[in-house]
Amino acid sequence: MIRRSFAAGLLGLIPFGSAIAQDTDIIHDAEYYILEAQLGEQWEQDNAAVDERLAEFREGNDGKPPNIIYLLIDDMGFGDMGIPELNAVRGYETPNINAFSDEGMRMVRMYTEPSCTPTRAAFSTGRYAVRSTMGNTQVDIVGQGLPASEVTLAEVLKEAGYNTSHVGKWHMGDIASSWAMNQGFDYAQHAVHQQGQMTIYNDDAIREQVSVGIADFDPIYTLDDWFRPDASAMATVIEGEAGGPIREIRMEPGERWTAQKYDEMNAAFQEKAIEELRRLAADDEPFFLQYWPMIPIHNTRTGRDGPESPNGGLYVDKMMLLDEYFGQVFAAMEDAGVEDNTIVVLMGDNGHFTKYAPQSGYTPMIFSGGKGDTLEGGVRVDAFIRWPGMIGPDTLINNIFHVSDLYTTLARFAGADQFIPRDRLVDGVDQTAAILFEDEQKGRRDHVIIYNIDKPGAIVKDKLKMNLPADIKNGILADFIDLYRDTHEKYPVSTEVGAWGGNEFVRVLGRHMARKEKYPDVPIDTGVPYQGIENLRPESAAAVEQFKIKVGSIQK
Repeated sequence: MIRRSFAAGLLGLIPFGSAIAQDTDIIHDAEYYILEAQLGEQWEQDNAAVDERLAEFREGNDGKPPNIIYLLIDDMGFGDMGIPELNAVRGYETPNINAFSDEGMRMVRMYTEPSCTPTRAAFSTGRYAVRSTMGNTQVDIVGQGLPASEVTLAEVLKEAGYNTSHVGKWHMGDIASSWAMNQGFDYAQHAVHQQGQMTIYNDDAIREQVSVGIADFDPIYTLDDWFRPDASAMATVIEGEAGGPIREIRMEPGERWTAQKYDEMNAAFQEKAIEELRRLAADDEPFFLQYWPMIPIHNTRTGRDGPESPNGGLYVDKMMLLDEYFGQVFAAMEDAGVEDNTIVVLMGDNGHFTKYAPQSGYTPMIFSGGKGDTLEGGVRVDAFIRWPGMIGPDTLINNIFHVSDLYTTLARFAGADQFIPRDRLVDGVDQTAAILFEDEQKGRRDHVIIYNIDKPGAIVKDKLKMNLPADIKNGILADFIDLYRDTHEKYPVSTEVGAWGGNEFVRVLGRHMARKEKYPDVPIDTGVPYQGIENLRPESAAAVEQFKIKVGSIQK
């Protein structure tokens, strides 16, 4: 790739949005080209209009592209934020997020992957998570992570002269090559694992019976002392700069992980996110800041404080705290003078975790299903984008989006799309025209393949959805849903659609699988967990040795 210093100078010489670094088109999935054959001439006209609009912005912004902030919330169902009437149904309030929604655009049909790791991988790479073997969600030590060969959005933006920073959750691997500071971010502070470790496995959760069978019993009949996870032995939060040392922070050798430490970690992430925002805003270069909070997920009542709602659920009350946090972020943007030249995307990463609905009061409301499902409730999320003066306030768009589209779209907004790799298939399509012009008539995506880890589980094509049967060769037997008529996927129109749609949906899948043969998935990276943390605690080092023995037992 072109080095950053050269690229930054280059962008001052070429028209905004031009692509001269690579003179070939981005490679997409098959359905894109079917739409292109029908709408390509109109897309070209839109491309010219987008270039003109972005050039006007840059001219009024001292020749610079916009800053970008990406706020990603864990496990939020559709309708859980942005609409005060639906807040009232839940018995809580998110006034700052609701105000933010009114100031920008709601992407009504935003699809993610069914759980947090694959969604984060899809956003970061612009590709379905299965393409990098990142479709599964791990909760403890695995010795795997996001392949170094993937080109993240942070890396693309760095080529265009952006400063980059990440704070909060990461959850894309426990090996060094997969961590944010080694995946395009100048600075990162993030958890190595996720909330399962930090809120379910810890000592307080065990005492409260949130987690059963890990401890809190007489182990007289327990032979395998390595069978049960120990959250306190896992690496917790790491910090570092690109190319520099990586250290675990706020955790001392022998210290136990507790609910209090979880709360302190989230407060520290909030403080660091605002600190990074101010630091980046003070620099003359455009910036890309990711803030991925770990709340509202919270599983213990130990030490519980903060806002309390009529709902009384742990997740709901922490959602109100997160809304306060985001209000502080928005205020910090205004104080730093970057509110008008910064794109902010705020969204959920997948549906809510229905497994913990009794504790949170969350239930499927608009769509059926939740985290881990290929039902709409697992992959349809609230998603908002704000860019004052460029995106109309209080607007919505009903085009189909996939989270991977943000990779391509944000790169285009940044004038960095020429740095998107052309040696692999990129699922993300350019949605800039749809967003800037509120255009629902000439979209560049009309379908989504929804994967369940490594296998397709459903296909959405315009307003229809096919939930894949075991025998995907015979689509006539599949369940078809009209999503505009049946948001809860209870009443299939299988007879009416199956007569003509079965074969068509099977062909959509067939074209997708044929493209996968031409552009195969790449294997996940593997390695030694935690290698590269210079102050690794002895108990974490011991946990790694136990992991090595478990893996080695396969070869005995």
